[in-house]
Amino acid sequence: MGRSYIVEDAVEGCLSKLCEQKAGSVTGLLLGQSSPQRDFVVMATRTPPREETPAGNPVDKEWVSEHARQVSRMLPGGLSVLGVFIITDTEAKDTLTTLRQLVFAMESLVSSEQLWSPAEDDVSDCVALHVNRKTRKTFCRTFDVKDPKSTAKPADWRYQAGVCSSWSMVSCCLHVDMLVPLPDNKTDPENMDKCLKEELRGWAQRLESGVCLMDGRKLAEDAELPGGQKRNVRQTYTAQILVTPSEQRLADEEQRCGGSVSIRGAVHSRAYLHSNKPKARLAQKLLKRDAVSTVTTRVQMLLEELLTSEDENKSSSKQKRELFCLPHRVFCPLKASGPLCVCDYQFSDESVCEVTERLKEMLDIDAAEEDLDSSQEAPGEITEREVGAEPTVETVVALVPKRNSFIGVAMATAVALLATAASMLYLNDV
Repeated sequence: MGRSYIVEDAVEGCLSKLCEQKAGSVTGLLLGQSSPQRDFVVMATRTPPREETPAGNPVDKEWVSEHARQVSRMLPGGLSVLGVFIITDTEAKDTLTTLRQLVFAMESLVSSEQLWSPAEDDVSDCVALHVNRKTRKTFCRTFDVKDPKSTAKPADWRYQAGVCSSWSMVSCCLHVDMLVPLPDNKTDPENMDKCLKEELRGWAQRLESGVCLMDGRKLAEDAELPGGQKRNVRQTYTAQILVTPSEQRLADEEQRCGGSVSIRGAVHSRAYLHSNKPKARLAQKLLKRDAVSTVTTRVQMLLEELLTSEDENKSSSKQKRELFCLPHRVFCPLKASGPLCVCDYQFSDESVCEVTERLKEMLDIDAAEEDLDSSQEAPGEITEREVGAEPTVETVVALVPKRNSFIGVAMATAVALLATAASMLYLNDV
């Protein structure tokens, strides 16, 4: 017997609606939570059409994979991209090769951004669903993405009402403080990305070994969270993660340093659990992974912005100081009656309308501005005094937050990020 997929009945309506579209193949992502026993599918979202589809290739695996990468950034702890679906007029057996290629390409790209260590109980099976547009018949298979030689295995696909209504949520405010040295002549965004990823990976390992308190208490890993699971009730827990500071690393030899990046601040992290008796071990794992993911995502988004503008700034080599604000996290309910939320990241110069547009494009969610919860983190503010200050290697900037869950960035560097002195990125302290 293969894996079982318990699917929110709204997903059936979504797929049926997509079947009514007559233009070619329709592909998309299946979102939910995996567990050793079964998987829970809470949402299906179509991959946005590409302006230019490669000739002779109705299914663009690179485009679907990029959609999965973007959507993964918008999912809090406990939710992930479980697999893909495709809607065609052909028989299911004719799409197996395409589905296999989609699943493996998607997993390869998504996992490249995951900096946490894999756990023994992680599920490596990804679901691949075919829906016949004419008969509406579903054909469900899974592939083990950790096995390059994996073949399709049968799986049980069952619709059920109320899958989105019975979830517990655990959240915390996590303080971050990292200092990343940048080798000489490697302060451009591309090399900065490599250095930051290496440091973030080390920070993630320290976070994974940190102590997690649930509502002020340290629970045994196999202990159940107090209160259990209550249907249609938002069961919430407040956690605290205690991380051991990194030890001062001593270099074996002196090395010329082109600058450094300092990441400091606090982020809101949360995770959702679908279980009648949620265990502390699972809650801690999902919460820690979300903390790693949300910090990594914000740093990566800023670097992508800098890479985009790098060509425009190459002509400027004058060393000066610039301040940037990392995007803050905004949440949006998946369903008005349920506890589940997805998220997006809003830069300080973006409007709320841009957030709702991304939610529509990436997740097909029709969200009104009043549906968004931006209260967990306040956007950063940069004052004229801070902009005009001249940094040195010893300079440490502390911007005053509006609230404890403030998130922001200040960077001291040349426009083209080629500073030979201190090149410092600050994620505002709280």
